[in-house]
Amino acid sequence: MRSYLLRRVLQGLLVLWLVSFAVFSLVRILPGDAVLMQLDQAAAPTPETLARARQELGIDRPFWEQYRTWMAGVMRGDLGNSLITRRPVTDELLKRISLTSHLAVLSMAIALLIALPIGVLSAVRQDTTADYVGRLFAILGLSLPDFWLATVAITFLAIWVHWIPPIGFAPIWADPARSLSQLLIPATIIGARLAAVSMRMTRSSLLEVLRQDYILTARAKGNRERVVIIRHALKNAFIPVVTIIGQQFSVLLGGTVIVEFIFLQPGVGSLLLDAVLLRDYTLIQGAVLFFAAVIVTMNLLVDLSYTWLDPRIRYR
Repeated sequence: MRSYLLRRVLQGLLVLWLVSFAVFSLVRILPGDAVLMQLDQAAAPTPETLARARQELGIDRPFWEQYRTWMAGVMRGDLGNSLITRRPVTDELLKRISLTSHLAVLSMAIALLIALPIGVLSAVRQDTTADYVGRLFAILGLSLPDFWLATVAITFLAIWVHWIPPIGFAPIWADPARSLSQLLIPATIIGARLAAVSMRMTRSSLLEVLRQDYILTARAKGNRERVVIIRHALKNAFIPVVTIIGQQFSVLLGGTVIVEFIFLQPGVGSLLLDAVLLRDYTLIQGAVLFFAAVIVTMNLLVDLSYTWLDPRIRYR
């Protein structure tokens, strides 16, 4: 296990380096100029003004020199300063990651509370009314896009209930009631879509496990059906489900930008969108590198969970 962890960590560092080089290169191909974005409201800038501004931001130097300077800072934990706000990128991310992590955790909790019971029930009672209802819910969850559900929800609340979720963000440990009122509706919308994917995977995986010989043996020994499902089937059926959950959680931390925008919640997704619109190179680089690190870490944790779910799996 120790050698496996070492290999995975080295592979993860290699992936992060490749991501850093790719995003550093690609953001400089984007049309637009961060300096012009900054000077947009001022009078027409002169060439001397533009050159001086680029020199102050450090984007007038050769590509490799800029990349080497940025990577040296990354190795020290410094992602650089935003070209627009001039504040450290790390501080900008830390201010926004709290909301996004709250939204991601709450969305995933709602998704699991919906998906696991319905998925298990659909598998145990295959081709019954409960199964058909669960499959219909999954199809609806996959078919209805998040932005449409969010727009309908906010419109319904504003017109018919005369209430909209509070704008801004309060951590749950500071004000639980306000935090839940802000995040419960967007989290439910996101969680419903995630639940559809997890439910289908839970159902199909559990159906496959229930057909295995050891399940027949457990039943032949006289075990009750509930014991067979919980003790023998669920744990083995959860391997693909855990994989899906890990992937979904990684995507959640950067993929809630539309819902955040509709509900006016200042998360990491909206921060990255603003950075792209304003051509804030360093903020884009730092945010993408952060998302890549989250995905690499989640993939490693998912792989390690396999050994607990299935003792037959061993890493060398």
